[in-house]
Amino acid sequence: MRWFLIAVAATMALAACSNGSSAGAYGGGSTSASTSSSSSSAPMAAGAAAITTADVDGVGTVLVDGNGMTLYLFESDTGPTSTCAGSCATTWPALTTSGAPTATGKADASMLGTSTRDDGTTQVTYNGHPLYLYSGDTAQGQVNGEGVGGVWFAVTSDGSAAQATSSSKGGGYGNGYGGG
Repeated sequence: MRWFLIAVAATMALAACSNGSSAGAYGGGSTSASTSSSSSSAPMAAGAAAITTADVDGVGTVLVDGNGMTLYLFESDTGPTSTCAGSCATTWPALTTSGAPTATGKADASMLGTSTRDDGTTQVTYNGHPLYLYSGDTAQGQVNGEGVGGVWFAVTSDGSAAQATSSSKGGGYGNGYGGG
């Protein structure tokens, strides 16, 4: 029953993110100004965002935030500016910072950057990709967002998409709901 409820919730979240914008399904959202719910759903660091790495079954070494939560990239973002706003940003909150982000572990500080979102918050970027969390990840080591819609992927320390193996917990390209 739990898996059914997760699948239903994921389906609803994906439907909310695929509103027909030019950014594509599964999280494209609106490229217009973000709603107030976007900024309230985006985790704001008390200071500078801390980026580090963790070894996660099925995807290898990936970036995580200061709380150990997996960080994702959205392949529909073609540069450092996010195209995920509105309902998309509720499902995929931007990793934001109020200072210069820092890197530890295998994360490369020279790949860190920031960009300004439509709502005025500062989003952390890595290797030119805006970084996101996934609302379906509720504990450290989870990669439930891996492969969702074929456009959301955990970020490796070299700044590329992890693209999980078929035996991973996240399901790779499988059903698109991220497993878990």
